Amino acid sequence: MNEQQFIAIGDIHGCLRSMEALLEKLETYKDRKFVFVGDYIDRGPNSREVVDRLLDLRNEVDTVFLRGNHEQMLLDAVHKDKRSMWMMNGGRTTLQSYGIDNELAHLPDEHIQFYENTQMYYNTDNYFFVHAGLSPAKTISQSIKEEDEVKEFLWERSHLKTIETAWEKIVVFGHTPTREPVQRDMMIGIDTGCVYSRSGYGKLTAVKLPEVEFIQQDCLD
Repeated sequence: MNEQQFIAIGDIHGCLRSMEALLEKLETYKDRKFVFVGDYIDRGPNSREVVDRLLDLRNEVDTVFLRGNHEQMLLDAVHKDKRSMWMMNGGRTTLQSYGIDNELAHLPDEHIQFYENTQMYYNTDNYFFVHAGLSPAKTISQSIKEEDEVKEFLWERSHLKTIETAWEKIVVFGHTPTREPVQRDMMIGIDTGCVYSRSGYGKLTAVKLPEVEFIQQDCLD
């Protein structure tokens, strides 16, 4: 049986032009499953337009959309009226992209459904795709059985400071911006800080699997 082939795409953060340019570079791989690791919104200028494009992309390629902590913050603002943390982390730019000030009820239903339908992880034979990471001290099969651990999939960073993990397969993640993609034993990190213009960041990264070939786009936003 042929090994599954994937394209995983890092944190977009409202950078529409960068995403469009990267998708053009990925045209020849549309026979693969595209896994987006979350954080489609906030900080960058065009969150609404990014989601519109991703909704259309579902008709072009086989897609998986993971939930990032920024989508979770939006959902918490909508459903639990927890706004302050989202506003402090780029939520205002997202509302501006929707042309609204503070009335979350005016967010399009289709977009709310998109955010709600994002997955906390995507588990395959050879890879575990997740937004931020998971406990390096536990196996993947242990972590996905524990509700509190799954919540941390949106925030986890401790694996980046460890030499060894208990993971039984390669974990592909975003969330923590790095100047270059992370490629270490059992882990691949693909958030290269597209939305940040400071020195060394400012790239949107995809990884072609199983080849582990990185495809990047300099930020255009």
